[in-house]
Amino acid sequence: MYAIEYQQAKSVADAAALLAKSGGRPLAGGQSLVAAMKLRLAQPGTVVDLGGIAELAGVRREGDALVLGAMTRHADVAASAEVKRAIPALAALAEGIGDRQVRNMGTLGGSIANNDPAADWPAAVVALNATVVTNKRRIAAPDFFKGMYETALGADEIITSVSFPVPKKAAYAKFPNPASRFALVGVFVAQLGDGSVRVAVTGAAPSVFRASAIEAALAKSFTADAAKAVKVDASGLSNDLHGSPEYRAHLVAVMASRAVTAAG
Repeated sequence: MYAIEYQQAKSVADAAALLAKSGGRPLAGGQSLVAAMKLRLAQPGTVVDLGGIAELAGVRREGDALVLGAMTRHADVAASAEVKRAIPALAALAEGIGDRQVRNMGTLGGSIANNDPAADWPAAVVALNATVVTNKRRIAAPDFFKGMYETALGADEIITSVSFPVPKKAAYAKFPNPASRFALVGVFVAQLGDGSVRVAVTGAAPSVFRASAIEAALAKSFTADAAKAVKVDASGLSNDLHGSPEYRAHLVAVMASRAVTAAG
């Protein structure tokens, strides 16, 4: 690991000022950044620790939305009674992330800011049409994720919370890599309050995307059979030692059908 300067922020404003001054990287749970630094894949001159900013963590209901603080840890989302009442699919998603250590250290904000191609949270953000709130603005889900490890965040912009509209039905199903527990393919299915259906896929491509063909099928018939009958186009899907594009395309329809069954 390279030598770094460590700064601990006392507030969001303090963190933004430190990032602007140093050109460094924010440190949330550290489950991605620290690992990348150990492998010398990342070399921030300064890391600004957000762990001491209490206002960034927590769960609250605001009208028809569930708001999760950016520094809320996966384990806390999984255990939250409020989350289980409002959007149980989010609790289930969080419970399936990594292992116990990752869930107890990793955070929602850190996950979506990193935008790993196989991370679980981006699928929930896109499928539920959530809004990412930063210290500067509100970013709609379709505008937030830009590509592999790329988001709309500015250099000194910090995610403060994510607002998830409460859906009629929702569920997440993934086919995990048995070693990492990252999604080889993960599919989040949501039937929103206006009756529209959104289906977001992670793990299958360089970045999270919506499965429009499955959305159209489920809009006509919200059933597992309708989802599974869709032949997903393999164009642009990832090809690696874990699976071919065609295999991933097949898994997208299978995981979507399982998510619909789980949604009820």
